[in-house]
Amino acid sequence: MAKVIVTGGRGFLGSHLVEHLTATGDEVITFDTDRHTDHPSPEGDRFVSGDVREKEQLAKVITDGVDTVYHLAAVVGVDNYLGRPLDVIDVNVVGTRNVLELAGEVGAKVVFASTSEVYGKNPDVPWREDAERVLGPTTADRWGYASSKALAEHYVFAFMRQYGVRASIIRYFNLYGPRQRPAFLVSRSLHRALRGIAPVVYDQGKQTRSFTYIEDAVQATALVGRSSVADGECFNIGGSEEISIRSVIELIIESTGLEADIADLDTGVSFGSAYQDLNRRVPDASKARSLLGWSATTPLQEGIERTTEWARSSPWWLARPDRAPE
Repeated sequence: MAKVIVTGGRGFLGSHLVEHLTATGDEVITFDTDRHTDHPSPEGDRFVSGDVREKEQLAKVITDGVDTVYHLAAVVGVDNYLGRPLDVIDVNVVGTRNVLELAGEVGAKVVFASTSEVYGKNPDVPWREDAERVLGPTTADRWGYASSKALAEHYVFAFMRQYGVRASIIRYFNLYGPRQRPAFLVSRSLHRALRGIAPVVYDQGKQTRSFTYIEDAVQATALVGRSSVADGECFNIGGSEEISIRSVIELIIESTGLEADIADLDTGVSFGSAYQDLNRRVPDASKARSLLGWSATTPLQEGIERTTEWARSSPWWLARPDRAPE
């Protein structure tokens, strides 16, 4: 049994990871703010309220005897990129440095949750872990998230090389599944469809993505945390199927039985110049397959159907506000 800390453990990915780790026998301490009040508290974990930007608060949980810190705390989502850009940057940069410093002091391994956003708009897909980063202007808040996550990755590699901290980096590609707040493509579209409201696409929905069901992502995260072969490595964690955004919403309409047309909006009108969209986002996940034996196994249609079934039985989730702009 390992003693582990999960920062951001009451968020979407974090709550699922905490459930998995406690179920498999780890002693889990969840560290998060009090913002996430509707995610479950898995039996066996211990919750500590705090902010990763405050090192003295983190120091209460990252102590001697901790084996692994899963650092998932982040401010995510387009609504937050535009509405809380400073929080987005500070949580990623300041919070990650605090985690690394404290983990180094007690000899704990760090698993840092990064994002496919770090690749920016590199047109050469699928992206390998060593692919070039191609970003837009600093006037677009969308790139603040990508840049802050990339700087946090630089911190991780720097602490590994300069101080010998054990760490791994995971770049997730378009996670979805039960409990995700309705501000992302699958969750928001499903949230709308189940309330009889037409889902939205931007710019005809021709953009393509690869999606990863939450259970697959959790399995990969636990593997990285428990495997010494993952130390010092960065992994793309994502599905291999590339699909257009419009096609994803059509699957959601089929799953929910909605009788309504898709609402087609313009990105520039809805978000302004502070946001830029990407045409394609596709991972090369062969490294995770070869080193960890992991690959995404949940087909998108199955994942959407499972999420739809969960959502139908979760009135508290359907009552949540739809945050994304139109």
